[in-house]
Amino acid sequence: MGLPVGTVRDWHAGKLSKHSRQLVPGEDSVPECGRCSQVQHAFTDFPRSYVYLLGLYLGDGCISRHRREVYRLRIVLDVKYPLIVDECAEAMRTTMPQNRVGRTLKPSNCFEVWSYSRAWPCLFPQHGPGPKHQRLIELTPWQLELVETWPKALLRGLIQSDGCRFINTGRSWRHPRYAFSNVSDDIKTIFSDACDLLDLHWTVAGPKTVYVSRKADVARMDEFIGPKA
Repeated sequence: MGLPVGTVRDWHAGKLSKHSRQLVPGEDSVPECGRCSQVQHAFTDFPRSYVYLLGLYLGDGCISRHRREVYRLRIVLDVKYPLIVDECAEAMRTTMPQNRVGRTLKPSNCFEVWSYSRAWPCLFPQHGPGPKHQRLIELTPWQLELVETWPKALLRGLIQSDGCRFINTGRSWRHPRYAFSNVSDDIKTIFSDACDLLDLHWTVAGPKTVYVSRKADVARMDEFIGPKA
C-alpha cells in the first residue's frame, strides 16, 4: 500500500495522527482534540490511576513545554520512598500507555519521574505559567466526576507528594495524625473537599497545613494510605 514504516509503527502503538488517518481509504474520520490534535480524549473513562496521578501532580508535579508542541510531565519524589516512585511510574504508564515513562535520579536525592506527550496539558488543565500558588487551581467538571468516584486515590496522591503521617504527642497521649501542606489555598481546598467526600474531619493549622487527626479518621486513611514507603 506504500505506507511509511513509521506510520505503521505509530498505528501499532495507538498513535493516530491526522496525517496517518488520511492514508487509509474509506476510513471514517476520527474526532480529535482541538488542543493537541490527538484522538479526542475520553476523560470520563480515565482509570483510577489517573486520579492518583492528579494528586501527585498537584502536590509535586509540573508540566514544561518542549519542541513541536510536546510537553513533559514531571513528578519529583523523595528517593527514600521507592514504592511510591514505582507507583507513580505505573500510574503515568497506565494513564498514557503509548508513551515512554522514565525516571532520573537528581543530585537533590530525589527521583524525577517523567513522560513526554502532546496531551499532558489536556489531561492536566491546571497547567499554566508560574508557580501553582500564584494562579487559580480548580478541577474541571470531568475531573470532579472522577474524584467523586475515587476520592481515596486523590488523597493518596496528595499525601504521598505533599503530605505525611506522623505521631502527634501530648502530655499523656500519643497517636498518629495526617498532615497535608501546600502553599496554594486552592490545592488545600481540593484536599479538604476530598476529605469531605469520605466524611473525614479535617482542621487547618497556620497558612499551609491541613490536618486529619481524629483516631477513627486516621484509621480509615491508614486503610488506603498508611506510612510512606
